[in-house]
Amino acid sequence: MAGWNADTAAGPVGAGTITLVEGSSFCISSANGDIHPEQPHGVFHEDTRILSRWNLTVNGQRLEALTAETKEPYRALFIGRVPRSEGYADSHLIVERLREVGGGIVEEITVRNYSTAPAECTVDIGAESDFADLFEVKEARVQRRWKESRVAAADSLTISAEWHDVRKGIVVTGGAAAVGHDGLRYLVLVPPHGEWSTTLRVAPFTADKAEPAGRFATQSAGELSPSDRRRQEWVAKIPKLHMGNRSIERTLRRSYDDLGALRIEDPAHPERIVVAAGAPWFMTLFGRDSLWASEMALPVDPSLALGTLQTLAERQGKVVDPMSEEEPGKILHEVRLGVSTGLALGGKSVYYGSVDATPQFVMTLGSVSRWGFAKDTIAALLPHADRALDWVRTYGDKDGDGFVEYARLNDQGLINQGWKDSWDGINFADGTLAEPPIALCEVQALVYTALLSRAWMAYDAGDAPLAARLTEEAAQLKNRFNEQFWLPDRGYFAVALDGRKRPVDACASNMGQCLWHGIIDDDKVPLVVERLMSPEMFSGWGVRTLASNMGAYNPASYHNGSVWPHDNAIIAAGLVRYGFIEEAQRIATALLEAADYSNGRLPELFCGFDREQLAEPVPYPTACSPQAWAATTPIMLVTSLMRYDAHVSRGGFWMDPVLPESYGDLHITNAPMAGGRMTIDITGSEPTVQGLPEGIVFHREHRPWLTELVAEAGLGKTQ
Repeated sequence: MAGWNADTAAGPVGAGTITLVEGSSFCISSANGDIHPEQPHGVFHEDTRILSRWNLTVNGQRLEALTAETKEPYRALFIGRVPRSEGYADSHLIVERLREVGGGIVEEITVRNYSTAPAECTVDIGAESDFADLFEVKEARVQRRWKESRVAAADSLTISAEWHDVRKGIVVTGGAAAVGHDGLRYLVLVPPHGEWSTTLRVAPFTADKAEPAGRFATQSAGELSPSDRRRQEWVAKIPKLHMGNRSIERTLRRSYDDLGALRIEDPAHPERIVVAAGAPWFMTLFGRDSLWASEMALPVDPSLALGTLQTLAERQGKVVDPMSEEEPGKILHEVRLGVSTGLALGGKSVYYGSVDATPQFVMTLGSVSRWGFAKDTIAALLPHADRALDWVRTYGDKDGDGFVEYARLNDQGLINQGWKDSWDGINFADGTLAEPPIALCEVQALVYTALLSRAWMAYDAGDAPLAARLTEEAAQLKNRFNEQFWLPDRGYFAVALDGRKRPVDACASNMGQCLWHGIIDDDKVPLVVERLMSPEMFSGWGVRTLASNMGAYNPASYHNGSVWPHDNAIIAAGLVRYGFIEEAQRIATALLEAADYSNGRLPELFCGFDREQLAEPVPYPTACSPQAWAATTPIMLVTSLMRYDAHVSRGGFWMDPVLPESYGDLHITNAPMAGGRMTIDITGSEPTVQGLPEGIVFHREHRPWLTELVAEAGLGKTQ
């Protein structure tokens, strides 16, 4: 996943950095809680840094960090001590900062005095705001110079700024403080073995609307903040889970929490909840990332995928615009909220440079349609699916060879427009870069699933002729794919075809994703699996993006040898599909073990060093955390091994678990199914289900694949 200027990697947020996130607001700070403008730190709201400096000193001394604990994705407790000026090792003054992010931040500061004498303290809070765009901060190139004004009142400091006709500002409030132009000061006497505390709030406003100061704050003892209420509502609607293996249980619960925090509202339709791609730099709607994350989270909350589809459908491409890469029927890559037009590609808030989001839209609609939404809700999205498939056949396949390719439409666009979208992400075995137009293997697999998904929805709606046509189109694509992408002398699939239609012969993880779609001929599957699980590909923590014997391999690269959890979740699901259960279990177990080294939260990616060489997974410096498809990875790993799926219009719920013994027994309550809630128990490998909605039958086998359904319906030969 990358932003508009993806060819310059995100600036590292640094070791010990604490990231808090809630909807489209987030906060990045150092381990002692301070925010420094020269670092990619700040409080961000709607893609603008509303707080660029937030420093706490006691008697002129910065806090020495002791610990920082994230209580919820949006709240952390920082504990530090005040260094002693005379050089003694131990300090009597301990400071706690309890911070919550919402529309701005609320911070409760407590100074504790562990001495037998009273302590005179001068507590200073320094605040600055540069109102920089998120991209400017990320790439350390803050450019705009706002005309700033500061107004110190009795109980608040207002910092406002103008640039052309744009006006933004923040209000800092903080109890009985002496307010100056630089911040707030408290002169306090902390009694022996006593404490002193105050609460500060920072709330943003723009020329046309003021955020009510502290709207996200806990108003009084015992009262929940809106973030807490939002989390409570989320927890009430998702499954509750108990697992014999406590470590995996913790990881899954962390996934649920992170997914809850990464939900953002479509401003025009507050009832539509979509999934943001990830913190800190991608707290916005992405085509690819938001679709994958919501697809992977279907068993937890199917409405996330529906909201994501509806929001993407409204912004589906209508015209040809080379700067934003918009084309009729195309699904967007990325939306930005408050980014200044000079930084957005094409000067617009929407960028369309993604080759896979469009077929993926159709695939996810097919998945959502199985999970039991009202027929008219799905029917309203079918014209968008048809326009998406029209884009696939025309703009997606400009040379008419039956494969979908990409080549950027302007020299500021992304060079690579699949999920490996770094500039050097697609290369030959010798390390030479592939030249566009590039047809990626997994994109053809996505198109295959999109065609079959639309065929099945047509069949479900009684349009057998359309279903038959689409099924035949999918069958032809499968044949072409296996002929032209397969490298018989290597025993694996080319990652892509380049601009001259040559197979790009690097051994990459992309072919592993093709397994999930069922586009690979049965006779080739064992060779692909053998390659994916080879020492060159499987690091011990997961399948690498690129084999270690390839020319471009680098274990510490973004896409050329790193391990991506979401990539592995899709591969593992594909292995289960073809019956390679032991291999799927190895991948799932390795990733769930890797999560233990980061408190149960999988990062966007980690380095591809071998587990035999290094006993812990090596973090990638600029990885997003939390990140949507990494957060949904544990969910997909476990549900794949449960072989857990639904097809409500066929009146079926399927589950045939192959969980490793080490995972222990599994007990799930409140699991959503066709408008009802059910309870699932798996003891050993024996499943029982209670509370199935009326008309839904439990089948202990895998859900029929689309290929099987269309064959069963007599719509064409696809196997």
